[in-house]
Amino acid sequence: MKKVAVIMGSDSDLKVMQGAIDMLRQFEVPFAVRVISAHRTPEAARDFAASAIENGFGAIICGAGKAAHLAGAFAANTTLPVIGIPIKSSTLDGLDALLSTVQMPSGMPVATVAIDGAANAALLAVQMLALSDENLAAKLVAYRRGLTEKVEKKDAEIQAQFA
Repeated sequence: MKKVAVIMGSDSDLKVMQGAIDMLRQFEVPFAVRVISAHRTPEAARDFAASAIENGFGAIICGAGKAAHLAGAFAANTTLPVIGIPIKSSTLDGLDALLSTVQMPSGMPVATVAIDGAANAALLAVQMLALSDENLAAKLVAYRRGLTEKVEKKDAEIQAQFA
């Protein structure tokens, strides 16, 4: 199975990125976690992205706040799918990171999830890997079934409360 890279621009992003790590663990998808800055360690970002395919990765998740150029820096240096997580910062509540992540130039796509949406970023990576992995696809079906069952249970509880 291909691995997923979970990259954050700063260790202060770990609290948010933990959602992606937890989701990848739930699906038993192998992953690597790194702190790599698009601005402070641009060579490391370039080198990691450029060698990601040969190192067995199938998708890259990048979380960053403020200027949030990390996902774009990775997308510019690999043909793997890159998923950006805009991280809420103290200044503009993550809107700055969201706009930086979604405004990629033509030819350099970055899939972008909600501000602080790390779990959904991991789920999107799992969906991408599941295209060529039947076992992983079955786990996704079971996961979705579980979501449905939770909502149906809550619905029954609410109906009983107001009957």
